[in-house]
Amino acid sequence: MLEIQNLTAGYGELEVLQEVSLHIGPAEIVALIGPNGAGKSTVIKSVFGLTHIARGMITFKEKKITKMKTSDLVGLGISYVPQGKINFPSLSVLENLEIGAPAGQDKALLTKNLSFVFHKFPALREKREKPAYTLSGGQQQMLALGRALMREPALLLLDEPSLGLSPKLQKEAFTMINSLRADGIAIIIVEQNAKKAIEIADRTYLLEEGKVVLEGGREMITHKKIKSVYLGGRY
Repeated sequence: MLEIQNLTAGYGELEVLQEVSLHIGPAEIVALIGPNGAGKSTVIKSVFGLTHIARGMITFKEKKITKMKTSDLVGLGISYVPQGKINFPSLSVLENLEIGAPAGQDKALLTKNLSFVFHKFPALREKREKPAYTLSGGQQQMLALGRALMREPALLLLDEPSLGLSPKLQKEAFTMINSLRADGIAIIIVEQNAKKAIEIADRTYLLEEGKVVLEGGREMITHKKIKSVYLGGRY
């Protein structure tokens, strides 16, 4: 579905990524892990047209999307959920979700997508008329993800979805993210909680200093490099 080939990219004159290659198929989950500053977020920002791409190629459904505008990428079925507080605090939960839908979307389709989001996140249904600022941290993350799902994406780019959540809410977040594969959605997840990310991913890429230094499946969870250097033995 998505393939990145020999990608060198960054911000202005700063090249953060060096010859990065990876791929993801339909309904797969791919995790990007590594220390801070390794370039994980830059990978998904490059896919979403938010970096300067110096060299390399990105294809989505066999279509070249390298350097394509973000608005066009959204139209192709790619949604991006950045880390941090991205909801509109004074608007209701329902209004936040409606903003996520494409402009001029058919009312029947809008209703269908709202039902899908509320099915995934029952807490949002209960608070649909409440201002977004009244939501808990976990519910804020649900709302950000729900807004991205309103566009029926084929590929979802998630940047640190468990950031700031309690261990209990992190577990719930990963369970929910894992469930999206049953809906045919492919997901690239950037995550500091590497253990949980590896557990739900079909494939994991370990980045260090802008390069992919290790790639594999769930067996990576016991790899000595990951355990000692990046996870600090927290098992």
